[in-house]
Amino acid sequence: MFQDLLALFFPESCYACNGALARGEKFICTNCNIKLPYTDFHEYGGTELNPLQRRFWGKVPVRFAFSYLYFQSKGSVQRLLHQLKYKGAKELGEHLGKRYGSILQEYHYHEQFDLIVPVPLHKYKLRKRGYNQSEHFALGLAVVMDVPLKANVLVRTINTTTQTHKDRYNRWQNVEQVFEVVKPELIKDKHILIVDDVLTTGATLEACAVALLNAGASEISIATIAAA
Repeated sequence: MFQDLLALFFPESCYACNGALARGEKFICTNCNIKLPYTDFHEYGGTELNPLQRRFWGKVPVRFAFSYLYFQSKGSVQRLLHQLKYKGAKELGEHLGKRYGSILQEYHYHEQFDLIVPVPLHKYKLRKRGYNQSEHFALGLAVVMDVPLKANVLVRTINTTTQTHKDRYNRWQNVEQVFEVVKPELIKDKHILIVDDVLTTGATLEACAVALLNAGASEISIATIAAA
């Protein structure tokens, strides 16, 4: 009863529209859940029919490429990512990871991966923000798919400038040599699922993939919350 009274006077808000959540709703209201721009990349896997897969052709070998949502500027997905990245909504990342993990598990992708590795933040940015938003999405995926999460095998050695307003070439230059595998024995001969919050040009994910493959990973796949 106390929780009901608390919800009556201090209702939780939807992270996508900021409207009050109804009883039983969690993080995202039913209306926003229905309207979110979900992708179907998981239905096509590592084939030419997967448009996300084609983005990496000729750049880095990627077995599977997935994103849960299409990124929409000034839309609900951007608001969700903003809440996750800048407003401390860590539980939202895990919630989205669990939801997408259930879909990937339904298609038996969990059988493909040996490890899940989130794209790391530099230690200074991690200290300032207090958490890595990609790691929380990765945690949700790992819990549902029952795939080990290793957040300490890949590190960002240089604190790069923001990628937001860079084109693809400058994004690649910005991250080309900033990732290092510090525990190669943990990823040797393993299929790694790299996880990030949003995929734009793919430069950051490519740089992570190159570092992991050079350190002995057998295969790389990619999963993000959203893709622009």
